[in-house]
Amino acid sequence: MRLLLLSVLFLAGCASQVMQGYVGKPISEAILDYGPPSHTLDLSDGRRAFQWKRTNSGMFPTTSPTSATIYGAGGSATVLGSTTTYVPYSNDCVYTLTAVRQGRDYIVDGFRQPSLECE
Repeated sequence: MRLLLLSVLFLAGCASQVMQGYVGKPISEAILDYGPPSHTLDLSDGRRAFQWKRTNSGMFPTTSPTSATIYGAGGSATVLGSTTTYVPYSNDCVYTLTAVRQGRDYIVDGFRQPSLECE
């Protein structure tokens, strides 16, 4: 569990840094990298929001202590060990870039911070 927490903290800001890299560029740059957005929304201030939904999934290892008692002619002995099991996880992440129309294209002017588990 500590390793997962440290990994999340270490990687915090990675997605935000990638998204920050699109600011000032045409939205077509993000579309070339991630495909068409899953959702677009016209905002009241004239800008447009482009959203990509990604599902992250995998297996999280958990280790549990185990013990077994072995019986034999000379008595018994306890053997200690551990068992690793894998628990599946899945979470949906929404990445949003906002853009202002310039000519025939939209130029990215900002982004929304994804949730911590999506960083």
